[in-house]
Amino acid sequence: MASGRTDKFAFGIWCVTHRGGDPFGDQVRGRIGALDAIRGLAQRGFWGFEFHDNDLWPIGATARRIDKTVADVKKVMKATGIRCASGTTNLFYHPVFKDGAFTSHDPNVRAYAVAKALRAIDAAAELDADNFIFWGGREGAEADVAKDPVEALKRFREAISFLVDYIVSRKYRMTVTIEPKPNEPRGDLYLPAVGNALAFIATLPARLGRRVGVNPEYAHIKMAGLNVLHEFGQALEAGKLFELHLNDQVPLRYDQDLAFGSVNPKEALLLVRMLRRHGFDGIVAFDCHPYRTEDEAGVWDFVERNMRNYKLLAERADQVDADPRIRGLLAEINPGGRSPHAKFSPDVARKLKAASFDPDKLARAKRLAYERLDQLLTELVLGVA
Repeated sequence: MASGRTDKFAFGIWCVTHRGGDPFGDQVRGRIGALDAIRGLAQRGFWGFEFHDNDLWPIGATARRIDKTVADVKKVMKATGIRCASGTTNLFYHPVFKDGAFTSHDPNVRAYAVAKALRAIDAAAELDADNFIFWGGREGAEADVAKDPVEALKRFREAISFLVDYIVSRKYRMTVTIEPKPNEPRGDLYLPAVGNALAFIATLPARLGRRVGVNPEYAHIKMAGLNVLHEFGQALEAGKLFELHLNDQVPLRYDQDLAFGSVNPKEALLLVRMLRRHGFDGIVAFDCHPYRTEDEAGVWDFVERNMRNYKLLAERADQVDADPRIRGLLAEINPGGRSPHAKFSPDVARKLKAASFDPDKLARAKRLAYERLDQLLTELVLGVA
């Protein structure tokens, strides 16, 4: 299998440094430092890493401390060849963000959140990051009577517009993405799915909206009970899939952040196939956590597992497209051809209205061998020749 560096594989360093704590239990692993996490990812063939500001420096750090940390990261990058894929700012952990960051009722909290993001953007630019992510982990509500979503989205737009304008004014090359999630840690979050994020981006000033895309996360989609292929596909078709976060998830549960391909390998295979068929060349980032039962060695087993699974699924995806039985059924089901109404004209509309269609005949016209097709795919996933 080819090196990960040919595919823009990246890993969030917060996943590597995570010590296994959860809302019901204390930490179970020793600390892996951020620099060691970046080195370890480079040693395992990853193209890039992703970071939150407070993965690298504590909240309230001085400018001098931040500059020193960024310089240390750059040394590791130069020594190992790893890139900074994306940066983001932590606007969800500190109590100041208990009722939102960009959508807080307090204008001073909103201003602080923007200022914190500006410093993180500068650091990401210094590390030559490809992208900057906004995930609104506290942008939501439990008591709907307390929050007007119309006003909240205006505040959200105001902050994003300001920050993207800043990126443009500084001539930073990075793109910006919005990461949707339906809930958790808030009861309900604004911009819960890809369609919501795309609609929000469309309301940004055009000069800014071109710079902003979406980075859907596999688990977030499954938490909402939605279809992973449809969500990623909508962003891809819109030209807004700038990067993606991969993991796995049992539907409708809490955010499990399991290893990619570990729950539903068939669905994961179809996602990888779709990305490859449509020429996606953006960042393939893994945002997931090792089992709480793992020690430090297990953390690295987990890291390697995710990239290996993607590569194995990519090989299977190529086999799907090369299988003559599958190719034949797909050609029979979907022979192609241009729709008569592909482009509107009054003449075409008149012809369609005047045409004679027999719906009963059309319903009998073609066998749709979906059961056979799905079984062939299932056998391929199971390794049956």
